[in-house]
Amino acid sequence: RDVVRVAARLHALGCGEISLGDTIGVGTPAKARAMLRAVSAAVPMTTLAVHFHDTYGQALANILACLEEGVRVIDAAVAGTGGCPYARGASGNVASEDVIYMLHGMGLRTGVDLDALVASGHWLAAQLGRVTGSRVGRARAAEAA
Repeated sequence: RDVVRVAARLHALGCGEISLGDTIGVGTPAKARAMLRAVSAAVPMTTLAVHFHDTYGQALANILACLEEGVRVIDAAVAGTGGCPYARGASGNVASEDVIYMLHGMGLRTGVDLDALVASGHWLAAQLGRVTGSRVGRARAAEAA
């Protein structure tokens, strides 16, 4: 109820995009769908975005559930970078590469060059001294090896 109330207030104040987030990555498709349905009953779906971290491996499933409900804006991070400073063990945001791969596999046109995105993810991960958080990025690297 608090999420619905805050979203409705933001919309009333003129906020053009309201991102519903699971920043600790514990959500499930059923919970994501229920939250989106509740909020979209109070504000137009066209103003809503979703933001999922992948701590429990549910981010893509959550995104798919929300796409099926009509959401069209998805927050993601190259190489799955980021984190959550107040949730020990929480992963970064869902990897952009993984989201784009899924969307392309669904036949949706994104205008994103997946190969260039994967290369950018590997570059960023190298700059940060870590392995990419993208499953697509890791799979493509293994195929190329």
